[in-house]
Amino acid sequence: MEKNSTFKMNQKVMLVIATRTEMGFTATIDGIQEGVLYKNEVFQPLKVGEKISGYVKKVRDDGKIDLCLQKPGYKAVDALSASIMYKLRHQKGFLAVTDKSRPEVIAELFGVSKKVFKKTLGNLYKKRMITLEEDGIRIREKDKDTSAGSPNRRHANRFSKGPRHGSSQRRGAKGAAPKIKKSRT
Repeated sequence: MEKNSTFKMNQKVMLVIATRTEMGFTATIDGIQEGVLYKNEVFQPLKVGEKISGYVKKVRDDGKIDLCLQKPGYKAVDALSASIMYKLRHQKGFLAVTDKSRPEVIAELFGVSKKVFKKTLGNLYKKRMITLEEDGIRIREKDKDTSAGSPNRRHANRFSKGPRHGSSQRRGAKGAAPKIKKSRT
């Protein structure tokens, strides 16, 4: 195998599992070079001779390559987000798994590390797509009056922003109606 790698970080590659080692598995990358899949990053059963797609996690200074089976970084989060939302929709909006669930449970359900799972849950929570409960995660139910594109939202926004352009009425401080001056007669 060659020392000067033609592979780049995060590159998608085709792997053939070569051997099982104490560290994990060695795999031939695109039939050109060998790399390592570390056992703590493999969340599915693998067999010697199996062909599987993977990613270049790191090209080391010595030319050796570390591999992974999931998309690295936030690409993994995006793919897992879609998977979690799909499962939530097909489980009546609730999954009995949390960021405190055992790594083995997370790996069995989603085929990813606990670290990637937690990052993904945080992302979904920030986007207000899920709620985190003590015993699981739930799809966040959107308020019907504030859901995008609903007639009720457009109606509410029209009145919550104050007068429209062209209105002769002006608002005073803190949205209060203007004071009417009394005429002296």
